[in-house]
Amino acid sequence: MPAPKLWGRLKAACLGSRPVLTDVQRAQALIAAIDAGGIPLNAARINAIARSLGLEVSTHAPVNDTLERIRLALQRVTPPDSPKL
Repeated sequence: MPAPKLWGRLKAACLGSRPVLTDVQRAQALIAAIDAGGIPLNAARINAIARSLGLEVSTHAPVNDTLERIRLALQRVTPPDSPKL
């Protein structure tokens, strides 16, 4: 039988040990990554995040427009004093 430490690492690797993020946390992480210089490559993922925030998004909408709408939605949802990811 494997050592307990090894078993714990294997279990975490197979099942995942990251906490599930809320829709707002996912949107905050997306905006933080883009603000840090990241480039949004997957438009479908961005649209899914926008839809999870309650936004109606066309599949033909430019990604930059969708990102701006996500920013506005986050401003409405989170007060300016609250900590962000």
